[in-house]
Amino acid sequence: MGVVAIAVFILIGMGGLAWMRSGPDDPVKSVSSDNPPAGEGKPRAATKVDYEVVNSYPHDPTAFLQGLVWHDGFFYESTGLEGRSTLRRVEFPSGRVAKAVGLDPELFGEGLALVGDRLIQLTWTTRRGLVYDRESFNKIGEFTYDTEGWGLAFDGQNLILSDGSSVLTYLDPQTFKPVKKLPVTMNGRPTRQLNELEFIEGEIWANVWQTDMIVRIDPASGQVTSYLDLRNLLPAQMRRGGEDVLNGIAYDPARKRIFVSGKLWPRLFEIRLK
Repeated sequence: MGVVAIAVFILIGMGGLAWMRSGPDDPVKSVSSDNPPAGEGKPRAATKVDYEVVNSYPHDPTAFLQGLVWHDGFFYESTGLEGRSTLRRVEFPSGRVAKAVGLDPELFGEGLALVGDRLIQLTWTTRRGLVYDRESFNKIGEFTYDTEGWGLAFDGQNLILSDGSSVLTYLDPQTFKPVKKLPVTMNGRPTRQLNELEFIEGEIWANVWQTDMIVRIDPASGQVTSYLDLRNLLPAQMRRGGEDVLNGIAYDPARKRIFVSGKLWPRLFEIRLK
């Protein structure tokens, strides 16, 4: 999700405290719609999960981070903003950009996923997906989709795309055709503003745009089972404005490491659930 939409939300009066830099007083309420729960019975409440910071590492503070992937000792990043969007390979732990290619000026880079030796990158409103060879960064294909492109993840079978709504779309990783839709609910209500995605140990993790919150989604039911409130992760003195929100989740399955960062953040954090 991009900087232009922030102005749109201001004009139409939506979002309220949910898009303030420090996050809302009640992050759980901010991500659910006001529509009443459908069906009968009380839904199972999502629980807050505590975390600890294992370490932090340098990160390019000019990178408008949209998608984050870990593979074989490197991070792969998709960065946004028209005229500044890139695909990057980033060294760990130095944070040095080892390789980068720019997108066409009219494209706004968004979510990123790795499927075999292919990097799949979304763009925001142009509905164009870009396919690259992971090693060379040569573009080897394109595809289209019917919604905006926000976040992207690969669960080992399908790509999972978010578009800012409360519904995730599964795509075939070869044809990029829709396979199914997954409505996401938290405490019985649709969970809106789903953004950057990562598939971690059988769960879908999602940043919630304009909050410093990550929700953990059961892919079988679409229910948010738990959430992390990361409002205090990046110190206030390192914040520069309302755009520098949490956005970026990567997982190292070999060592069970979870990494998070944000748009224009000067640090990338390794966290561990308590």
